[in-house]
Amino acid sequence: MADMLIFGGTAEGRQAALAHPGAVICVTSAYARELLPAEADVRVGRLNREKMRSLLQREQPKKVIDATHPYALQATANIAACCRELGIHLTRVSRPVTPGAWRQEVQHVASAEAAALAASKIPGNILLTTGSHTLGIYTAILPPERLWARVLPTQEALRLCAAAGVAASHIIAMQGPFSAAFNAALYDQLDIACMVTKDSGQPGGVEEKVLPALQRDMHVIMIDRPKEETCAEKR
Repeated sequence: MADMLIFGGTAEGRQAALAHPGAVICVTSAYARELLPAEADVRVGRLNREKMRSLLQREQPKKVIDATHPYALQATANIAACCRELGIHLTRVSRPVTPGAWRQEVQHVASAEAAALAASKIPGNILLTTGSHTLGIYTAILPPERLWARVLPTQEALRLCAAAGVAASHIIAMQGPFSAAFNAALYDQLDIACMVTKDSGQPGGVEEKVLPALQRDMHVIMIDRPKEETCAEKR
């Protein structure tokens, strides 16, 4: 049993884990586990709604913190539903949107499918910074030789790159966030004409990606955050 259970895998999740050292922490991958303190009580693996409910019934926490990624819409919905059913107090850690005039200079789209279609209309090399799980959406529309993918340095990410048809020479497997100077050098080295990103806020280094891109007159496509439906207290 635990007084608190944290669904993490993000910078906010790691901060919550440090603030609540006795909490049980749930992450989806072994890589996310490596970023947490060695002494932390961590459960690794993807949970559907049924497994999530079973976990909460077993641990019986008094409070749950949802510190999952802003784009993990299904996970947030499942966490909210399970906590509501079991009468557990839920707090959703909301990642602030990074403000800036640059937001008016990028192309906003609602999904990976819309981003791939928009990118198909832009000539030149394309850098995808939206993760490995949606790569197949882009390679279904765009020639893989036009795409460079920046993904996490994990075996799963490399497997998904290969499955999508992204050549090994077009994979940048590194842990971010990255500085504006690093991004600028990468854009120049790869002669990038279009960069696709998510609106991942300061922890995701979104401004550091966008500003040097705009300075180079690159086309920037931003996938906006999905709307969350949750009854959780937000902070």
